[in-house]
Amino acid sequence: MKVDGNSYRTIWRADNGSVAIIDQTRLPHAFEVVALVTLDDAAVAIETMQVRGAPLIGATAAWGMVLGLERDSSDAGLAAAYDRLVRTRPTAINLRWALDQVRAALAPLPAAERALAAARLATEIADEDVELNAAIGRHGLDLIRTIAADKPAGAPVRVLTHCNAGWLATVDWGTATAPIYMAHNEGIAVEVWVDETRPRNQGAALTAWELGHHGVPHTVVPDNTGGHLMQHGLVDLVIVGTDRTTATGDVCNKIGTYLKALAAHDNGVPFYVALPSPSIDFTVADGVREIPIEQRGAREVTHMTGLADDGRIETVQITPAGSPVANYAFDVTPARLVTGLITERGVVRAARDALAAAFPERVAAANV
Repeated sequence: MKVDGNSYRTIWRADNGSVAIIDQTRLPHAFEVVALVTLDDAAVAIETMQVRGAPLIGATAAWGMVLGLERDSSDAGLAAAYDRLVRTRPTAINLRWALDQVRAALAPLPAAERALAAARLATEIADEDVELNAAIGRHGLDLIRTIAADKPAGAPVRVLTHCNAGWLATVDWGTATAPIYMAHNEGIAVEVWVDETRPRNQGAALTAWELGHHGVPHTVVPDNTGGHLMQHGLVDLVIVGTDRTTATGDVCNKIGTYLKALAAHDNGVPFYVALPSPSIDFTVADGVREIPIEQRGAREVTHMTGLADDGRIETVQITPAGSPVANYAFDVTPARLVTGLITERGVVRAARDALAAAFPERVAAANV
């Protein structure tokens, strides 16, 4: 995608050998590229959410393995790199998926060959993510085309999003935004309701930023507005992303997704999840009971960062001193509330049989 006319991915190998990322903690008020030089740099980038979004976390973990093995490619070095990275974020399944891919491919190789092989594999994982998201975009575009065909001439298709499942959450295109970008590029009138997505405001800060840079009409709304919009017929469909989806179609995504799904179900609004297959965990059946929900620090809730009138970026406290805070980062939407899963292989029912039929090789690999 483009920023100020220049094409970017969210992660790439720089000419000096470092791994470059866009620091998402600085957006939307500052666009900064950061160099990851060591394994620990990559781990910290994931932990502090300089990079975030399940697909991008997976790609960053793969490149983190590269950086680690370039320092120590022994069996101990391979194990240490894996262990350091796998502990960074507990919920997004793409992290473990990418690390397992790299470890399995490198373990049989001589130590001297591992770093170069890891770099090739990290490149493949990043390139595959772009291809998966583009395919999701094409299948989701068909849904938007169908809705557009039933609307009065020139009336926009109105999409509600939650959090950031855009190109900033992936290597490129995004998951939930890929159909939106493709519809916009095709000339279909589309407008996006962007949930602010507390506590980190990833909708207001990131989704709005990237949609604006691509020229997609959008409006930022407080998180509590979605149900009202649906009641008044102002939402044609909801498209969200996912950090982990179970074998039965339960969807774990940013906190607040479940509430949007309930409102959509109550108002007859289609609720779709953009789902690249590496985000499916075929070892898990019950999302509410089995998926670990990350609890993050209180400061994300008690403080907010923004642009002051004088142009300075400032962080201020918004809650009373001493008030306890709970900060659950994700929730689980049961499959019964999901209209369909937009995958790289088409729109699939949120059900075990449909997912197994669409991705039989993933079921076999999970040994279930």
